[in-house]
Amino acid sequence: MVGRFILNLKSANRNICEFFRVGKHVHPNYRQGRFFRRQSSNPSSLHHADYHFFFWYAVGGAFGYILADFPEFIKKFKTPVKAITPNGRRERFNFISDVSDIAAPAVVYVEIRDTSRFNHVTGQHVAVSAGSGFIVKNDGLIVTNAHVILQKMSKKNPLNIVVKLHDGRVLEAKVENVDKDTDLATLRIGAKNLPTIKLGRSVNIMPGEWVLALGSPLALSSSITCGVVSAHRRSEEVGLQKGKMVYIQIDASINNGNSGGPLMNLEGEAVGVNSMNIVPGISFATPIDEVQRFLKDSEDESKRMHVCKEMEDIRFLGIVMLTLTSDILEELIRNDLNISRRVKFGVLTQRVVPNSPAEKAGLMPGDVITHCNGKEVKIINDVFESLKEKDYKLVLTVYRGMNQLKITAYPEE
Repeated sequence: MVGRFILNLKSANRNICEFFRVGKHVHPNYRQGRFFRRQSSNPSSLHHADYHFFFWYAVGGAFGYILADFPEFIKKFKTPVKAITPNGRRERFNFISDVSDIAAPAVVYVEIRDTSRFNHVTGQHVAVSAGSGFIVKNDGLIVTNAHVILQKMSKKNPLNIVVKLHDGRVLEAKVENVDKDTDLATLRIGAKNLPTIKLGRSVNIMPGEWVLALGSPLALSSSITCGVVSAHRRSEEVGLQKGKMVYIQIDASINNGNSGGPLMNLEGEAVGVNSMNIVPGISFATPIDEVQRFLKDSEDESKRMHVCKEMEDIRFLGIVMLTLTSDILEELIRNDLNISRRVKFGVLTQRVVPNSPAEKAGLMPGDVITHCNGKEVKIINDVFESLKEKDYKLVLTVYRGMNQLKITAYPEE
C-alpha cells in the first residue's frame, strides 16, 4: 500500500510538471498569472512556489485515496493475526471433529435384552449384550457385526433387540440378515427420514492413512478413537475365516461397545466396520467393499441368510472368540499378555456373556481354548462344530496364563 502511494505521488508530480513545461498546453489563465504569486516573463516556465502548490495538491489527493481505501488496508493487517491465534488453528486443523460431526448422527447403540429376565430396579428386561451400528438407508436399515446380536442366540430365551438413536429415541429392531462368515448383520427399525452415513471404497485405502473408529459404548453418545491404517491382512492371517476377505488392520482402539460401528476416512465416508481389538495398537475392521456386497445380496430374497435355520442347530455357549494364528500368538507373547509358550494353537476368549453357560462354567476373558471334548481347536469353526454335537456337556482344555485347566460347560439349546 505504501509503495503504491509513492508511485502514485511521483506519477502525479511528473504529469503536472510535464503539463506546464510545454507552453502551448498552458491555460490562458495561468499565462496571465491568475494562479501564481507573480507573473513569469517566460510563459513556458513556472516559479518554484508554483511547483510547491501542485506538489501539495498531489499529496492531498494521494492521502484522500488512502483514506478511501482505509478499511481494506486495515483488513490486510488483521487477517494474518487471526490465522495464528489458537482459535484459528482449531478451526483449520480439527479434522477429527469435522468427520465426527458428519457421522455421529447416524451411529446407533444396539442392545440385546433377555425377555425372560426382568430388572426390577430399571423396570426393563436384562441386557445380555451390546454393541454399535450405523444407519445406511434412511428407511431404517442398520449395519452391525453379527457377533453383536448372535452371541446370546438361544431357543429357550427369546431376545429383544433395541436400538438407541443419536437423538435419544429408543426403538425395537428386527434382524433382517446375517452372514456369519463375514461377521455382518443388518437390522431394521420402524423409522423414516433418518440420517445416514455415506459408504466409500475400502480398496483405495492406504497404509498410513488417517481413520476414525466411532461407536456408542454403554448407550453413551458417540465415542471416537483415531489412528492410522497399519496394513491389509488376509483373513487366513487373522484367523477369522478361510482366505475369503482382506481385513483392515488399524492402530485405533476398538472397545467392545465400539464393535459394529463405522470406520471413517477423512472424507466422511465409511470404509469399514469395526470388528475387534486384539491387543492395544492392533485392531481389525471389516472392509466396506464386503459390506456393500453383503447389502446387495440382502436385496435378493433368494440369497438372504436369515438367522433362523442355521443358528437353531448350534447350542449356545456365550463367548466371543478369536482364532490364534502364529503371528497373533507371537504378538501376544511379545506384549507380555500372560500367554503360555506351550500354546501353539487355539482360540482366544475375548468376551464372556453375563449369566451364560460359559460364565457359569468359569470361563474368563483371556482364556485360550485348545481342545473341545478331546478334539483340537485350531479355528473358531471347531468350537461351533462341537456345539452342533448332541453331547450334553462340553469338556474344554483351557490355558489361563501359565496354567492348564479342564472346564466343563453345559451349552443351552
